[in-house]
Amino acid sequence: MRLSFVLGIALSLAALLAAAISLVWTPHDVTALTIAERLEPPSPNHWLGTDHFGRDIGSMLMSGAQTSIAVALVAVGIGMGLGVPLGLLAAANRGSLIDEVVMRGNDLIFAFPSLVIAILITAVFGPSAVNAILAIGIFNIPVFARVTRGGALSLWTLDFIRAAEVAGKRAARISVEHILPNVTNLLIVQGTIQFSLGILAEAGLSYVGLGAQPPTPSWGRMLAEAQTMVTLAPHVAIFPGLAIVFTVLGLNLLGDGLRDHLDPRLRRVR
Repeated sequence: MRLSFVLGIALSLAALLAAAISLVWTPHDVTALTIAERLEPPSPNHWLGTDHFGRDIGSMLMSGAQTSIAVALVAVGIGMGLGVPLGLLAAANRGSLIDEVVMRGNDLIFAFPSLVIAILITAVFGPSAVNAILAIGIFNIPVFARVTRGGALSLWTLDFIRAAEVAGKRAARISVEHILPNVTNLLIVQGTIQFSLGILAEAGLSYVGLGAQPPTPSWGRMLAEAQTMVTLAPHVAIFPGLAIVFTVLGLNLLGDGLRDHLDPRLRRVR
């Protein structure tokens, strides 16, 4: 097992563990404002220091992990839940009008980045974590549709699929029983990558005020609030930034490791 894969697992588990623990316990109350302790550096009482409201940064990071992971996970679920069926449908009807409509629809969504989609949604419904989920999830749909279609197209020409067609199975049944299980490895790897990008996107949306709203902790909003205090109290910005970097890095390393282990061609190369 490669060192980068082990590191990816460790960093990913650390973020997941912090989010899980924050559901039942944090060192300090993240909603408690203690102005007398504002901008304190790391100390035995506050291991990562406090922010400009006197809130414990460590506790905020733990609760912020919960927000980031929840938003990214649901967004990936939306993208996979809608994108995979569309990709299977397009591959089963390759070269037809259905295939063309699905792919041109994907191109249309790709023309609007998740930030632009979030701005459009926010203009109508207002900023919130739910709207961030919708924006990121909508952008994930064409990603999974393209990956699924690409993997499925290479399978439709194989002998065991032709045998299923000769046996009288319909395209929909073949897609579910034979195509989908054989593209699952691709989807797992892509899902891990999109999960890391979802966390990064959530942080970006929260940074510009379009994500989770106060008092819900968010890594992106912690960075936004700290940008005017970098010279006065650098720890306020450093620790949220490191949380984002290490979590995204860990998930990317995890995705690369899964790709190496799940792709039989790469296994043969090793």
